[in-house]
Amino acid sequence: MRVLVAEDDVRLADILEQSLSEAGWQVRVEHDGRRAFDAALTAGVSRAGAAVGFDVLLLDWGLPSMDGLTVCGRLRSLGVLTPILMLTARGATPDKIVGLDAGADDYLAKPFDLDELLARLRALHRRIRPEIADNQLLQVGDLMLDPEERRVSRAGTQIELSVREFDILRLLMERAGKVVSRYTILDEVWDGETDLRSNVIDVHVGSLRAKIDRPFGTTTIKTLRGAGYRVEKSTTDGAPDAGAP
Repeated sequence: MRVLVAEDDVRLADILEQSLSEAGWQVRVEHDGRRAFDAALTAGVSRAGAAVGFDVLLLDWGLPSMDGLTVCGRLRSLGVLTPILMLTARGATPDKIVGLDAGADDYLAKPFDLDELLARLRALHRRIRPEIADNQLLQVGDLMLDPEERRVSRAGTQIELSVREFDILRLLMERAGKVVSRYTILDEVWDGETDLRSNVIDVHVGSLRAKIDRPFGTTTIKTLRGAGYRVEKSTTDGAPDAGAP
């Protein structure tokens, strides 16, 4: 998950960057409103079909050059749909209304609890993501996944998966070619409700391999020890990699 943090308080920005990175987010930090606007505009999600650059924007209200409220309003006027969480020292209800009316999806007053911030970011990502994902068919080699119908097939053969197995496979296929950390899988598939130290992911990935790979003599899901998992953009024949459970 990718987040743009626009915060002019350098110390707070550093704390946010470290906390979000440790939580599995890819973080870009800007201390200036205009630079944040440019970054969000060029990498955002637009009605014209621009590519997804950030999953969530975290905007401070009091940014220099262009305040967060203006950044939010201009992005929305240009059709950028990326979820926005507004941070501000203004905690009064009228200020919250102004921020939400400008197009923010959520509002958090300073000082705030980091756990609450992370929970709100996860909620925004879950709630808004279906609107920008278009439920497009995902394909890796002859492996097909239909997000809308929740169907999976390989070489025309239907494969029955559990809810968790399907969600893990969808997450990995959406990010084919990229490493997906165990934390990210727990955060998105289990909503962080299980222990990172448990073997629940290994069990489900092992079950996935038994269903989508082994019967077909292919290797789709790679294990990168200490990093996570990756779905190869093109599948290969042969036995699973050495890191497979």
